[in-house]
Order: sequence, then structure tokens, then C-alpha cells
Amino acid sequence: MSAPGGSAEAAERTAEPERRPAGGGGEGAPPPPREGSGRKGRFWSSRRGPASLVALVILAAAALLLYDVASVRAGRGAMSWRRTLADGLATTRVDSVYVLAGAAAAAAVGLWLLVLAVTPGRREVLTMRPDVPQVRAGLERPAAALVLRDRAMEVSGVRSARVKVRRRKVVARAESHFRDLDVVRSDLEGALSEGIGQLGLAHRPRVSVRVGRPKKT
Repeated sequence: MSAPGGSAEAAERTAEPERRPAGGGGEGAPPPPREGSGRKGRFWSSRRGPASLVALVILAAAALLLYDVASVRAGRGAMSWRRTLADGLATTRVDSVYVLAGAAAAAAVGLWLLVLAVTPGRREVLTMRPDVPQVRAGLERPAAALVLRDRAMEVSGVRSARVKVRRRKVVARAESHFRDLDVVRSDLEGALSEGIGQLGLAHRPRVSVRVGRPKKT
């Protein structure tokens, strides 16, 4: 025969929720983020400028043509530009310089629009490493250049530095007023490489360093 308090303690233990250690990987816990599990593609530009320009040109041409057609249907004469254009198209040969120039311009505009449609753009934004799924981050190139320039100025012997960040290459130009130039260049390359690693970019750019002495005045 069990003690009277036994059933109460058993009920207490049954009602108490099971505690799991935080981050223990229990059931229902979200999986830890995996490095490189997100998307690494470049950011696509919305192309608002070219799209707005093309839409405005087409809208203006269509509105002008529609107004002229409605005016002719109402019993008025066609505009002079349409009569001139119709007469010119009727009398101009296909191999004329004006026709060829117009066709070349139209082909160039069409090719430009196709290039804009198939290229991502946003060259000023560097894609960062996707450590968290479904999260994309980007870093502007001027901001990355500013961070790397600060790292370059921390190198002993560097008097001034200029850093340009491109998509695949980081170009640094520095002036050193003391220490051996080869030693300064080696330290500068190491500092920039470490700084690039801390930026968390998806594609690590190459480093090009040039160190010289300041010009004597």
C-alpha cells in the first residue's frame, strides 16, 4: 500500500513539462544555420530608369498617333508630320542611308534592352556570404573600400592609402614614410586579406597592393 503523498508527487511529476537544454537539438527545435546554404547570386536591378523611358516614349508616340487618327476620322486633315512620313516611306528606297541608319538605331536600342533584361546590374553591391537560409545581404563597394582603407592605415609605416574595391579585385595604393617597402607591402597584403575575410563576401576578391615613397616637395 503506497503512501498518501505518493499519488500527489506522481501527478506533479506527470504535469511538469519536460525541460530540454537550449540548443540541444530536440524535437521541434530549428536546425542550426549552415554556412553557404542560402543563395549567392547577385542582386538584380529593377531597371526603373530604362523601363520608364521606354514606356514614356511608347506612350507619347501612341497618344500622338491615336489623336491624329481620331482627328482624321472626325473629318479633319492629317497632321503634316504624318503626311510627310507617309510620302517619305512611299518614295524612299530600302537601301537608303536614312533607312539603314534608322534600322541600325532600332537594332541598337533592342540589343541594349536585351542586355538589360539578361544581366543583373547593381554592380555597386557585393553579395555577402549566405550563412542563414533565405536571408540575402549585400555590401556596397564604397563601404567595403572605406573599411579596408581603415585596415590599411593601421599597418605600421603606412602614411596614406587609397583602396578601390571591384567585383573581383581589391586595388590598394599606399605611401610609406619609413620601414622597408617590401615589409610594408607584405603586412598590408596580410591586413587587407584578413579584412576581406571579415567582410563575409560570397566571392573573395584578389588583392593587388602597390607601396611607394611620398614624393619629395
